[in-house]
Amino acid sequence: MNKASARKLLAAERERLERLREGVYDELGDTEERVVIAESSGTDQHPADVGTERFEREKDLSIIANIDAELVDVEAALRRLDAGDYGTCELCGRPIAEARLHARPAARFCVKDQATVERQVRSAS
Repeated sequence: MNKASARKLLAAERERLERLREGVYDELGDTEERVVIAESSGTDQHPADVGTERFEREKDLSIIANIDAELVDVEAALRRLDAGDYGTCELCGRPIAEARLHARPAARFCVKDQATVERQVRSAS
C-alpha cells in the first residue's frame, strides 16, 4: 500500500473514532443528567432504575476508554508511516496483508502474530 493511501485510511479511521467518541459523550451527558436528577429529586426513584443509569454510565466510560486507546493506535500508525515502518509486522518483520490494513488500518501485527499476541494476553490474565 502506498503512503498516500495509508494516510487516507488512517485519517478516515481517526475521524470515524472521533465521531464515535463524540456520540458516546453526547449519550453520556444525557445519562449523567438523569442520574443527578434521579438522585437529587424528592420523588421516590426505584433503586434498580438508579443502578441501571449508573451501569449505563460506566459502560459508556469504558467504551470511551477503548476508543481513546484505538485513537492512540492510529497516531502510532501515523508515526510508523512517517518512519517508513507502516505495514510491517512488529514481531516477524513481514508485510501485513493489504486486506488486513484496509480492515484495521492501525494494525501492528500480521494475522498470525496477532493471534499469538492475543493468546499470550489471555494466558497472562
